Amino acid sequence: MRESMARSDVAPAMADSGLAAFADLQDEYARPSNPRGRPGYQSPTRGSGGGHHGILRFLAFMAVLVVVMGAIALTVLRPLLTGAVVGWASDNPSALSMPLVADLVREDLGSRLTTAPSGDSTEVPFVIATGDTTRLLGQKLASGGLVVDSRAFVFQAYQQKVAGTWTAGNYVLRKNMTPAEIVQALAEGPPPDPTITIGLREGLRIEQITAKLQTLTVGKPALQMDPQDFYDLAKHPPDELLTSYPWLHLPAGASLEGFLGAATYRVKPNITADAFVRMLLDHFYEAVGPDRINVPKARGLSFYQVVTMASLVEQEAALDGERRLIAGVFTNRLNPKKFPLGMLQSDITIFYINDSIQVAKIAVPQWVNYLFLGPVKGQLAGVTLPTELEGYDTYTNKGLMPGPIDTPSLSSIDAALNPDTKAGYLFFVAKNDGSGTSAFAKTQAEHEKNLKKYGYIK
Repeated sequence: MRESMARSDVAPAMADSGLAAFADLQDEYARPSNPRGRPGYQSPTRGSGGGHHGILRFLAFMAVLVVVMGAIALTVLRPLLTGAVVGWASDNPSALSMPLVADLVREDLGSRLTTAPSGDSTEVPFVIATGDTTRLLGQKLASGGLVVDSRAFVFQAYQQKVAGTWTAGNYVLRKNMTPAEIVQALAEGPPPDPTITIGLREGLRIEQITAKLQTLTVGKPALQMDPQDFYDLAKHPPDELLTSYPWLHLPAGASLEGFLGAATYRVKPNITADAFVRMLLDHFYEAVGPDRINVPKARGLSFYQVVTMASLVEQEAALDGERRLIAGVFTNRLNPKKFPLGMLQSDITIFYINDSIQVAKIAVPQWVNYLFLGPVKGQLAGVTLPTELEGYDTYTNKGLMPGPIDTPSLSSIDAALNPDTKAGYLFFVAKNDGSGTSAFAKTQAEHEKNLKKYGYIK
């Protein structure tokens, strides 16, 4: 605008000087010619050549007139020309590759071309979706307050010759970046994912989760948390943690086993053990919901006992369709009227005891090499178990185990809440035929027939 004003000041001056020259020439040619025979008359073809000077002066006049009229035209028509070109370039960004067009757009944008929206250095997420054009990205940046004018981004993109080369992905920008800096940042492609993915499936025990975390402490990005800190917190949760979860009614001295929600988590590399444990607990509560936690009195179990039962079902059931039947077998066994022994007699609890004993012998970083639920070496019968593991021997103890042995799925929790006991099954065994199904029995005799049928005994 300032440049246009300056030019408009110059034009009148040029016009005035041109008109003055025009007036002089007019005076010259307006003078009456000396008639022949009068004193002072000279023939156009003779004497000092005054006719040639007249022609030259006329040509000079025309040249000045052209310059003056051109200056006036440029001064008056330039805003209209600039507006038309700028509008055309907005609709056709590829036209910015033409120097004249680029010059006019640069002039129109002015300081908006190099000015950041603010001095705010806070990081702002920005997404380039597949198929986003340079023009659309400019609009998204403007609506997000990342550029003052969307055209400034488009202009810089074409000037840097990167328009149309964008890679879809997640980016991080700042509002104190200039359009040129934003173009450069986006042209470099999405930065490496700043988060770490931690996938935890159902059926994992605390030691397995800890081993999983250990595998993530290497690579880029690497988990900065010490897995030992996570293990200590999950095994011995402090009161300040437990008070944050009033729904979590744990027996005195109990660990968080069974309540560390299974899911895929995306965390920052510097997440703390406390923050991660809370993340798992929060997910468990959101997934399970208060309706399951508030167990009906008719079930005869606390929610903690329901999760304990469900953790057993999680390991024993291969198919969702059999979970309620398997939960029914264990529920029937706890009923002395149906099963006088009152014992669960689950092999899975023996594996749990064995794994607990073995991992206690090795350092936490070595747990990644341990095979959980693998073959039991030797016999546990007659072996003096650590006090905290005695109650998990379901072949010598009546009733439920002291606590969960893994994180159960919602299907297993629902099965434990509503077991199928009507069939009166007291035994089951995997068919070993690749189907994943089980053979159920109501009596010991029927059970032994199934054991022979499916190759467990001769």
